[in-house]
Amino acid sequence: MSGTPGAKGRVVVVTGGTRGVGAGIARAFLRAGAEVAVCARRPPGEPVAAGGRSARYLPADLRDPHAAEAVLARVVECHGRIDTLVNNAGGTPFRPLDEAPASRHARVLELNLLVPLTVSLAAHRIMREQPDGGSMVMIGSVSGTRPSPGTAAYGAAKAGLEHLARTMAVEWAPAVRVNTLVVGMVRTESAALHYGDEHGVAAVARTVPAGRLAEPDEVGEAAVFLASDRAAYITGAALLVHGGGERPAFLAAADAGHRPSEELT
Repeated sequence: MSGTPGAKGRVVVVTGGTRGVGAGIARAFLRAGAEVAVCARRPPGEPVAAGGRSARYLPADLRDPHAAEAVLARVVECHGRIDTLVNNAGGTPFRPLDEAPASRHARVLELNLLVPLTVSLAAHRIMREQPDGGSMVMIGSVSGTRPSPGTAAYGAAKAGLEHLARTMAVEWAPAVRVNTLVVGMVRTESAALHYGDEHGVAAVARTVPAGRLAEPDEVGEAAVFLASDRAAYITGAALLVHGGGERPAFLAAADAGHRPSEELT
């Protein structure tokens, strides 16, 4: 895409990069010229590709610290370095708090908070020895900044992830930059599972000021920017990628009540 910050020749690892937002991030880096490795427990249905180039798939269950280290070691073996790590792996089922034991919620916390910590620690040991250091991008969520009924553990993990990134940015500066993308609702393969059929997806999209859900590749373009030289002085930041967020509920209630227009003082 025109205007995309260059990443030509850089080596990028995207966790959970085989589908959805992760695949969109991988495609954006491929278009920008990077060498991209994606890791996940299951292979993609078809190679993650863009611009006539494909990402390399590395199987791994990143909940195993040794697996995370092994994946990164393979990337270094092939390319000699890792310039950018994108911590995207995560997710959650819909599960009200009182409908599952604490152990089930703990697994969500592990996947969305402890796994990024584990992979980041392994990547940092590599990046700190590189002359140009490196950068990390955490894929956060608006669920970490608002109540998240049905996905409370996920929201708590994403809130913690953003705080973790800010602390990493301080501890690991200046060699490694760490930032967070705070992502809103995205049109992925599973959007209909969360919001119903296409009519449900469209109804949800109308609640976003931008008038639509984000596309996975748009999240990717933001990740490419944060990893690029154009963002060289940006670290410890949280970039909102949510189309303006959500209209306040009181406005919808007022509209439903046919509030007469009046000047506010």
